[in-house]
Amino acid sequence: MDEYLLRTMMFVPGNNPGMIRDAGIYGSDAVMFDLEDSVAVDQKDAARFLVREALATLEYDVPLLVVRINDPRTAWGKADLEAIVPLGRAAIRLPKTETAEDVRYCAQIIEEIEKASGLAAGTTKMMAAVESAEGVLNAREIACASPRLMGIALGAEDYVTNLKTTRSPEGTELMFGRSMILHAARAAGIAAIDTVYSDVDNEEGLRAETELIHQLGFDGKSVINPRQISVIHEVFTPSEKEVQKALAVMDAIREANAKGSGVISLNGKMIDKPVVERAKRALRLAAAMGTYPEEELG
Repeated sequence: MDEYLLRTMMFVPGNNPGMIRDAGIYGSDAVMFDLEDSVAVDQKDAARFLVREALATLEYDVPLLVVRINDPRTAWGKADLEAIVPLGRAAIRLPKTETAEDVRYCAQIIEEIEKASGLAAGTTKMMAAVESAEGVLNAREIACASPRLMGIALGAEDYVTNLKTTRSPEGTELMFGRSMILHAARAAGIAAIDTVYSDVDNEEGLRAETELIHQLGFDGKSVINPRQISVIHEVFTPSEKEVQKALAVMDAIREANAKGSGVISLNGKMIDKPVVERAKRALRLAAAMGTYPEEELG
């Protein structure tokens, strides 16, 4: 799961040529070209063509490219998959996922297109967006539905509408959904991505919400404006104290290995696997922000 850092996934409307062209310059960990909700019905075909041509011809300095398709049970969704999958460049984000069967249905279409295109089976990864009460209650089954799945995300706007409520600054109404998504992701060994923060001018609110989801354990957050990226990355960056502690853990491991000892300790305390995993992730996050040399990660 941790092949990619996914602190930020920036939404880019599939019908906006300027944003599509510039999508790679803002420093997000992933860019998601949207062919679904942000594209009007009469622009679906044009957006699909635009995104396909961009993926086929432009170079993006972004670790992960994603395309949010329309429902694959519709003609639009099938056409989206037929246009994007043969390129072998982008993961597919499945919208409004409610059951494991939704994932398997899409995965089967992807497999058929990969085979027809001469791509190796499993080339195309998937993400599932959960946006309803049914989807939240089925989150674990969804997260475990296909080996193609690399992440599961919460789509809050449709979710709170389905709950017959609205979003609050505190996010109380999202806590159950967030917890279900997070636990499902961890059980499946995939990434958990939080929903967008829609008030792009409220940096304080964005920071507070990001601190909350970071503490919960999410891998990152979707963004709708490039200005949100640096705030989220700052929240996910380990403090100097955390980095020094992680370095001490790694030094203790190297010392134990040099002695041929299977017992690793630091300041008189045993170091177990969870401590090591947290140390490695802290250093990787620090490296992503340039506060720790990436070449030393090993």
